[in-house]
Amino acid sequence: MHLYLHIPFCHRICPYCSFYKHTPGKTDLGAFVEALLTEARFTAQKNISPFKTIYFGGGTPSMLSPTHLGRLFDGLREIFDFSTIEEITLEANPATFTSRTAQLYQDLGVTRVSLGVQSFLGKHLETLGREHTPMQAITSVHLLREATDLEVNIDLIFSVPGQSLLDWDDTLTQALALQPDHLSAYNLTYEEDTAFFKKFQTGDFQDDPDLNAKMFTLAENFLTASSYEHYETSNYALPEKRSRHNEGYWIGNDYLGLGPSAVSTLNRTRHQNVCDTVDYLKRIDSVGHAQDDIEIIDDDAWRLERIALQLRTIEGLPLKYITPETNLAPISHLVEKTPTHLRLTGEGPLLVDSIAAELA
Repeated sequence: MHLYLHIPFCHRICPYCSFYKHTPGKTDLGAFVEALLTEARFTAQKNISPFKTIYFGGGTPSMLSPTHLGRLFDGLREIFDFSTIEEITLEANPATFTSRTAQLYQDLGVTRVSLGVQSFLGKHLETLGREHTPMQAITSVHLLREATDLEVNIDLIFSVPGQSLLDWDDTLTQALALQPDHLSAYNLTYEEDTAFFKKFQTGDFQDDPDLNAKMFTLAENFLTASSYEHYETSNYALPEKRSRHNEGYWIGNDYLGLGPSAVSTLNRTRHQNVCDTVDYLKRIDSVGHAQDDIEIIDDDAWRLERIALQLRTIEGLPLKYITPETNLAPISHLVEKTPTHLRLTGEGPLLVDSIAAELA
């Protein structure tokens, strides 16, 4: 069982991001924290299983003040049993990092900080709408290392408009020099309802599958040669430093989501909270929860999700999800069978989505 808390606030709205987020505006952040705790109490009445991991995502969780973060952590500890928790991750913005920030996270009980760096080249940070500089990103990692023993993840994006293969090599080199415990390298996708998608539609931005493949391969070769395990399509980790929270999603563990737009899946019942912070606060105040869409996941839908997610992992897809009539011949050069799993091989990771479609 895993817990996710969605903090939707950002100083600036990145033009590529499709997650629910907004600037704080007139939102009372103290009242927002209390609403999260009210929702947590409502959910705790259902006698859910103990949590293995907690993840604070967004948005920008690090926008919350030390006082608000302290209240949130104290409240969660009063509501839930923390004795079974193995990992607590908090996403942070490199633009506002200090040594006191790093120490605060460790004092709160955070074990892992995920930095939304995205690039170490200023021109690409500007394109992506990021507010930090390359030096601030580097400094934030150093501050974490000097002040704490927290694990550090660095998020990167490749195939940014205007980014060359040499640019990507430069960013990977700078990231590796910081020796993060974990590194996520995401291929930019053009999501609906984003500024980037509009430019993609008008032809101002273009997707180049050949360049995507070259950048993917460069990252894989570069990082695996430096002892990082490529354990999921977009994720690399040093030994024993995988993201346990994300692994829980991929293998289909139950998870509880708190906050506006957060999704929960409990016993194959999935619900999403309302995607509006004002409405979220009103609903929490009136009924204690903000559940909006509810879906019962049947066996067929569950199987398709497992194919889409577990095929991306180094362990692969359990064979029980492959039907007897599935013809593996067309993809035989891209997969390998073990006694229990079907794993991608060769150029398979580059084609994971199309392979998943073949198996569906």
